[in-house]
Parts: sequence; C-alpha cells; structure tokens
Amino acid sequence: MAEPISFIKKKVLTEEEVKQQSLDQLKDSLAEHEQAIDKAIDVLSELYGSGVLEAAEALLKAKAKVAEIALHQLKRPEVTNMINNGMAAAGALAQIDPEQTSKLLGSVAKGLEEASKPQDKKVTVFSMMSALKDPDVNRAIGFGLRFLKGMGKELGD
Repeated sequence: MAEPISFIKKKVLTEEEVKQQSLDQLKDSLAEHEQAIDKAIDVLSELYGSGVLEAAEALLKAKAKVAEIALHQLKRPEVTNMINNGMAAAGALAQIDPEQTSKLLGSVAKGLEEASKPQDKKVTVFSMMSALKDPDVNRAIGFGLRFLKGMGKELGD
C-alpha cells in the first residue's frame, strides 16, 4: 500500500526566476495593450514638445511652496468672503422651487427678447399709464411689486 502524503514541498522561486516572471508578464501586457501604449507615448510627446510636461514636473517638485502659496491665498478675506457668499447663495437657491426658477428665467429671456426689438416711439408718462392696461405689463409690474414687498419683509426681520 502507498503511504499517505504528509508533507508538500512548495517550490520557492529564486530572485532571477521572479524577475523573469515579471518580465514575461510585462511583455504580455505590452503586446495586449499596444495601441493604448502608442497613444500614451504620443500624448507624452506632445506634452513634452509643448513644455507642459516640464511645467508639471516643476510644479510637482515645488509642491510644498505651491501649497504654501495656495493656502496663503485661501486665507485672504476676499476669498473667504467669496466662499461664504457662494455657500449662502447655494443655500438660498436650495429654498427656491425649481419650477419657479425655470418660469422666472424663461420670462426674463422673453423680456430680453422683447426689450431688444427696435422702438421708434418715445416713451411718455401717458404711454406708461396706457401700458398699465396691457395684461402682460400689468402682470409683470404686479409681480415686481409683490417681489419688492416680500423682499422688504425679509429685510425688516
């Protein structure tokens, strides 16, 4: 009868065999991705030729100095004000119904279209009073007045 296997000897690769395996894998990968590697070389050549590669290298070498300058710029009051204003504007926009915003922007676009049409008549007080009879003008003025009232309420609080 045969004896049971009680010990498995694992083959340990030499350093030279490990290097050879790595080279074989690299050759296979190069052959498999030849077109992509050619494109990457083309891109690198263009970047080198235009000087962008050198600029990127210099930027990476000076990363500590660049980070220091960037942090100094970010700490300026104007920048922190801009960031705070941006966050406040984003918060305000989050409170507005998107349908209202869409309708308002559409009406602004239409208003700009109408306003850009040539006008040969002189605007007088009488023509302004007559314009109030136009339902579109009346609607826009009413909207403006309600807008100003709401804005004034918020400013008063």
